[in-house]
Amino acid sequence: MMYADMLISALGQGIIYAPMALGIFIAFRILNTPDLTTDGSFVFGMAVCAMVTIAGHPIIGILAGIAAGMGAGLVTGFLQTTFKINPILSGILTMTGLYTVNYAVLGGQSNRYLQSMVINKSGVEAPVSSRTIYKMVSFSENGAVSELILSVIIVVILVVILAVFFKTRPGLALRATGDNEEMVRTSSINANLTRRMGIMLANGLVALSGAMLCQQQRYADLGNGNGMLVVGLASVIIGQAIFGKRGVTLSVISAVVGSVLYRIILQAAYQIDMPSYTVKLISALIVAISLTLPLVKEKIDAGKMRRSGEGRVNR
Repeated sequence: MMYADMLISALGQGIIYAPMALGIFIAFRILNTPDLTTDGSFVFGMAVCAMVTIAGHPIIGILAGIAAGMGAGLVTGFLQTTFKINPILSGILTMTGLYTVNYAVLGGQSNRYLQSMVINKSGVEAPVSSRTIYKMVSFSENGAVSELILSVIIVVILVVILAVFFKTRPGLALRATGDNEEMVRTSSINANLTRRMGIMLANGLVALSGAMLCQQQRYADLGNGNGMLVVGLASVIIGQAIFGKRGVTLSVISAVVGSVLYRIILQAAYQIDMPSYTVKLISALIVAISLTLPLVKEKIDAGKMRRSGEGRVNR
């Protein structure tokens, strides 16, 4: 039962972080752009969602979080395309500015619980937990299982939408911009507009992940965004190491699978009897190993091809 609960927890976290992995996939794989806005836009979506949810609008809170992330992406996109600032520096500038913005959105606090103060029947002011999308819908008596099912439904819908979008004209333009921007500029496609759209979409997905996490854990914290870029990139690489570089639909699915596998590996690492201060080191090692997977896989494939070629020559 304990291992089943841990697996459900890992699956739930992996699915919640899947939209972030999809956003990083779009920025790094589709657009070939190292967008460092991620850590800031993740918390921005979380903070905006928290405040709207506390006001009593959980569904609008999710949508507002997505819009906030897209706004952050728009700022980064303008810095890159209009002001010709280096993509890495553009992301750092936006991420740095978002720290102050996020702090202000949370009312000058570093964290905010999804609860509001109301006067009860005794005339005493008491905290009341805010409604979230995870409280509005119940698929099982087990709360963790119910949350997992709802998150899976959201991510499946998201994967279908993205798979269809990347085969439409705007989606193809986005992919072409990432493949060969100079060629795109010589055609009738506005490469700057397409790039801004892609960065907005990527950060909107990252913010959606932050908004979902906010409602699942029932609080928002400025520290939740630390290291999200590395985690998301590791998820993308793990997925591609398993699926390989195939069509865009399988690539989208691989990012989701990579996010889930990363959380399962991380959950397994946490079961090792070790001091609490070594958890960050274990996380870093998992990320480092995942980053080397493509190279290892490439060398294994090259070795198989070489042995196969030598076998044919001997025959």
